[in-house]
Amino acid sequence: MTTGRPPEDGHASGRVVVTGLGTVTSIGIGVGEFLAGLREGRNGARPITAFDTTGFAHANGCEVTGFEPEAWITHTAPERLGRAAQFSTAAAVMAARDAGMGPAELRSRRSLVCIGTTDGESADLDRLVAAELADGPEHLDATVAARASAGRLSSAVVAELGLTDVEATTLATACAAGNYAIGYGFDALRGGDVDVALVGGADAMCRKTFTGFYRLGTIAPEACQPFDVGRKGILTGEGAGVLLLETLESALARGARIYCEILGYGLNCDAHHPVAPDRHSIARCIELAHAHAGVKPEEIDFISAHGTGTRANDVTEAAAIRQVFGDRPPSTISIKAMIGHTMGAASSLASAACALAIAEGFIPPTINHVETDPECGLDCVPNVPREAELRVVQNNALAFGGNNAVLIFGKYAQNRPALSGEAR
Repeated sequence: MTTGRPPEDGHASGRVVVTGLGTVTSIGIGVGEFLAGLREGRNGARPITAFDTTGFAHANGCEVTGFEPEAWITHTAPERLGRAAQFSTAAAVMAARDAGMGPAELRSRRSLVCIGTTDGESADLDRLVAAELADGPEHLDATVAARASAGRLSSAVVAELGLTDVEATTLATACAAGNYAIGYGFDALRGGDVDVALVGGADAMCRKTFTGFYRLGTIAPEACQPFDVGRKGILTGEGAGVLLLETLESALARGARIYCEILGYGLNCDAHHPVAPDRHSIARCIELAHAHAGVKPEEIDFISAHGTGTRANDVTEAAAIRQVFGDRPPSTISIKAMIGHTMGAASSLASAACALAIAEGFIPPTINHVETDPECGLDCVPNVPREAELRVVQNNALAFGGNNAVLIFGKYAQNRPALSGEAR
């Protein structure tokens, strides 16, 4: 269970808003292209090129193409960063620029950089292991070895932006890590510990994760089809999503554009099974998030589901949603149909999609959809986006080991009452 601390300053509202977004995805780099991809229902699936896929019967994935780190990373030699750290750093720079917060202003503030991940720099670890097996440890590439630490996903952001009064943290709660990071930033801002938070998740395509899911029999041959009766599994993906968070007072003082407000979140870990999701634990996490945010189930306008496209996840998650919402749950979509499962970046990119959906007034589609599985029984907004006035949106993230994280976002309204600050 999670409990958010109340604001320490009695004059502060305790409200936290999203004013900047940075996105690196297979359907578009940068918030404008990502938004266009969501509206168009782009499919980021293509044959994997990140590693040799010889011997696999099928090897589609959602790789980022056209990414030029030099366009975003100018104070660090990009080759000294692994691909995941390049993604997280670029996304953080994008988020700061999108928020209209210049380098000098950002450096003058107490800040938090928190990046979630599943694999860290596992692609580099793949290379190091292969080199050690082939030639011995004395022949390891020193540059690759130096950049392999998962901590670089956050420390590289600090170095690029020149931050000094900063906490840098990398969270490794697997596929829920992005939501964990955003919740951490929310608490840090409400508690008065920091003035600005750059939070999200990042991961790069690697052989380890693809092979693991392949051996579990959960890699789809061609496309990811969440909640579809013919779904065959996930497609591994890569990318990064970083949100710039600040207090409402800070955003108003700067005259910043506000995408949305973070109303609250819930976390739990049931440790029920290494890979199998637990319906009751997911439902409990949703209930915790609602209580923390001060919302009721009927106030949720749509759910961004974890929605991996595996048979076990989709049926279990749908059952947990119905357990909380009853027989008429809100529309429930999965952007993994477009961008694949980006592991530690998944929930942060879904959070960015929620922020854009609220600001732009639409629900992104679940693409590749043919026929909804009656065991899921959800309105997944098939194939075509839906225009909608959105007030409250829920973002689910479920990870191996029973790590669950649910975020609640709301449309910014000046007279929204302050949060209670406590989960029940």
